Amino acid sequence: MELTPAALQHFLKQTAGTHRYWIALSGGIDSSVLLHLLSQCSSEMAASSLRAVHIDHQLQPESSGWGVMCRDMASSLGVEYHEIKVEAHASKGESPEAAARNARYATLESLIEPGDLLLTAHHQEDQAETLMLQLMRGAGPKGLASMPTTTPFGRGELFRPLLEFSRAELEAYAAKHQLSWIDDPSNGDTGFDRNYLRHEIMPLLQRRWPAVARTVSRSASNCAEASDLLDQLAELDLQGVQRRDTLLVSELNRLSDSRQRNLIRFWVASHHLPLPDSRRLDAIMQQLLPAKEDAMPLVKWRGAEVRRYQGRLYLMQPLAEAPDRALSLVWHQESVIELPQSLGTLQIQKVTGEGVAVAHLERCELSVSFRRGGEYCKISGHAHHRKLKQLLQELGVPPWQRGRIPLIYLDNELAAIGDRWICEPFQAQVGESGGKIVWNSPF
Repeated sequence: MELTPAALQHFLKQTAGTHRYWIALSGGIDSSVLLHLLSQCSSEMAASSLRAVHIDHQLQPESSGWGVMCRDMASSLGVEYHEIKVEAHASKGESPEAAARNARYATLESLIEPGDLLLTAHHQEDQAETLMLQLMRGAGPKGLASMPTTTPFGRGELFRPLLEFSRAELEAYAAKHQLSWIDDPSNGDTGFDRNYLRHEIMPLLQRRWPAVARTVSRSASNCAEASDLLDQLAELDLQGVQRRDTLLVSELNRLSDSRQRNLIRFWVASHHLPLPDSRRLDAIMQQLLPAKEDAMPLVKWRGAEVRRYQGRLYLMQPLAEAPDRALSLVWHQESVIELPQSLGTLQIQKVTGEGVAVAHLERCELSVSFRRGGEYCKISGHAHHRKLKQLLQELGVPPWQRGRIPLIYLDNELAAIGDRWICEPFQAQVGESGGKIVWNSPF
């Protein structure tokens, strides 16, 4: 298929219902070609629905001038133009490429609203390079699937309409239409992994196998299909293994090792947490699954951790230290109170027949603390006062949560345990106005 506006319109038919089209415009040849193509697709999109956005990473002295060139380019085609400056300095352990990419995509995500589509100019060679980089990182099928044509992005979607076209086809289009573009000098720096592949490795492969970009891209598509099948299998396995947000170890152990690994990866990904590397995945398999019933092993990696308790696996972001036991926070009940150590927020909603009785809330001072030891509570409907420690054990609350559950006091008397239980005599009765405690919890 020749690269023409008509060919692009064929792909745009997949995006029916889009309200606004955003093109990520770097000013390089690829995005310049895509901008020109999109500006010609008036039958598929109203001119007012197309916007170009340029992200200035401020990493090159010439970057401000590039923004001017992108603005002029968009203006000449009648396309609305936006420019955003970002800080893209690499943090410890992060490559400059990753820092720039993360800053760019975080900014673009913030722009995309429901019904919006972000279009990028990735092409066949970009796809082949991505697969090769993933191979060097030891990626599995999901990583080797590289870049999908469409994917959820922000509150909308990301669309890559040029993946089936080669760099040579984009260059031919640019020459035919006498387009101008920006040459970023950093694109020639082979100190960056992708540039090293592009300038040193891919030319060697192309001399031996001229169609290498097309065939490697086809492998990415095959890996995408395999990854999709693995996800479908994980969804089926999850139905028998998951209870709420936890995994039952007894049911997980019925699966083969490969299905266990596949399911754990899928489970972590479904919570939008970083995937464990092979070493951490091995640790989950070898330390958590065969652990004794009373053991509480932990496997953690950057951005996530998995714990075991009473035959279940719990997944979460890394926990901060438990709050100081001496801490006491005054809570003005009409406001939202932010808890320490990233433990979320508390607020009160007006309800009837549940929560803390409003009569108590109106005449008592409200405060929030955490476990110090020796607390007692008589949960509504229970016969006796119980030690909080014993109560939490009997109710199966995992140990790492117990010191992090906010305790709500009225005039220094324990009235509620997080948003889970109300202590007598503070429970609102049937028909009585109440205040429902809502804990936006990390658990």
